[in-house]
Amino acid sequence: MQKFYTHKIKINKEQNLTRLDQALAKLLDNVTRSQIKILLQNHNVRKADNIITEASLKVKKGEVFFVSIPSMQQTSYEPENIPLDIRYEDENIIIVNKIPGMVTHPAPGNQNGTLVHALLKYTNDKLSSINKNNRPGIVHRLDKDTSGLIIVAKDNFTHLHLSEQFKNHSISRKYHAIVWGIPKNQMIEGYIERNKINRKKMTLNQNKEGKFSQTIITLKKSFRICSIVECLLKTGRTHQVRLHMTSINNPIVGDKLYGKNKINKFGKNKETFNKFLILKNFQRQALHAYHIGFIHPVSKKYLEFKSEFPEDLKNLLDLLVKY
Repeated sequence: MQKFYTHKIKINKEQNLTRLDQALAKLLDNVTRSQIKILLQNHNVRKADNIITEASLKVKKGEVFFVSIPSMQQTSYEPENIPLDIRYEDENIIIVNKIPGMVTHPAPGNQNGTLVHALLKYTNDKLSSINKNNRPGIVHRLDKDTSGLIIVAKDNFTHLHLSEQFKNHSISRKYHAIVWGIPKNQMIEGYIERNKINRKKMTLNQNKEGKFSQTIITLKKSFRICSIVECLLKTGRTHQVRLHMTSINNPIVGDKLYGKNKINKFGKNKETFNKFLILKNFQRQALHAYHIGFIHPVSKKYLEFKSEFPEDLKNLLDLLVKY
């Protein structure tokens, strides 16, 4: 369990009517303004019994704030020598092309062999610590069986700014998916919440409860009973693409959680039955995060990266062409 040290800060004459993040950065030793913003975001700043989250709050002389700062801890996870496909790296970020089957960060049932374990070894534990050492460096995630590009933060300043871009939906994220059927070009939207019966699943809520989600899909190629589609994420919710494709009766090939009861109808045509068997036996969801674009938090330059289909999806497409 993480330990915190609480500091009592009284606003002096010099900081009167300045922003809260500026004042606290001046009055706390060895704490930067960006770190103050992280503390505010994580509900670690109080005034009396009230939690304060607004960095731009104007403070007044004599006001007292309590700031809980986590003590530095080494991560409890052991680094593991796992090969990584690094597509880009500088002092602040790493772009990793995650292989299918790799869990992004440790969780119950997956305590070893994750991307985090590999990154700890690769960077010698030089990763952001905003997530209280539970997910060092991890700004966003991909499902275990989804392949593709992930941004990793090496420091907290970078992590905070990338998190803001994800929060504001200003990061460009595109997926390629192989789906059942031939969907139309369209925008899919709805409110996503956790399924009340099966907690491993998400569901689209018809009462506008949960988190709003939006995906734009574009048909790229058709194989009669299946298609390649591009999915442009306008939001980034848990299982968003998988749930959205299932909602229009075009579930992602190999998705064991969503749409299993909707695929047998595609096996009724004798002319495409071989394709049906190939698709039905594919062992993971055919989903690949192939594009990501964002503003670099330090250089302020727009960066963009793309990743080709991994070998298992290339092999699947070859079989679909052959049969």
